[in-house]
Amino acid sequence: MKSSVIPPAAIPPTASTPAVISARKLTLTLGQTTILKGVDLSVASGETLALLGPSGSGKSSLMALLTGLERATSGELEVAGADFSALDEDALARARRGRIGIVLQAFHLLPTMTARENVATPLELADLPGAWERAAEELAAVGLAHRIDHYPAQLSGGEQQRVAIARALAPRPALIFADEPTGNLDAATGAAIIDLLFARRAETGATLVIITHDETLAQRCDRIVTLADGRIVSDTRA
Repeated sequence: MKSSVIPPAAIPPTASTPAVISARKLTLTLGQTTILKGVDLSVASGETLALLGPSGSGKSSLMALLTGLERATSGELEVAGADFSALDEDALARARRGRIGIVLQAFHLLPTMTARENVATPLELADLPGAWERAAEELAAVGLAHRIDHYPAQLSGGEQQRVAIARALAPRPALIFADEPTGNLDAATGAAIIDLLFARRAETGATLVIITHDETLAQRCDRIVTLADGRIVSDTRA
């Protein structure tokens, strides 16, 4: 059961759980449209957080800023110890490496690479040792030890999403972001993928931020933040 709504951004990290995300007055304007309108958000290390809200509320745009895939128009943003508000696109890409894992509804696997190569590539880009071996270990952890040499076209949708999860978690990132990660999957496969994502997150101790329209899934998180019209309108925790 969740507590009653408290004011947005009123839940600060504690001394024992410092913020891994700290955003203040974030705005995002594209063309003539202001998508995010002064978002304040602090997320503690190790927390699981669900982002809820109707289509067009700004959830995916906020995630794009928090992952460094998009730059804020104004405001302050620190993520995993890096000042994202002061970095250019190249620096943001470097800051993501090894720190942030992203699982998307579209799997974005490289079709000319095997499952193992898809998982090993970001490890190599981050200059992490033993990329080939770790990729195999991560694929085994998501139940794909027997599919490591298969290409994406040879894998089912659920298997492809498992590869995407292995790829996101292999660098042991401090932060995992998931944007409707089961939207292209049937209900049974989607439920298994969510169980897997939460289990793997718990094993690594990472912070998980997940966009979802599923209230049941949101209730599994430590905290639910709801957006509407580019603003945080509620922030509740267990």
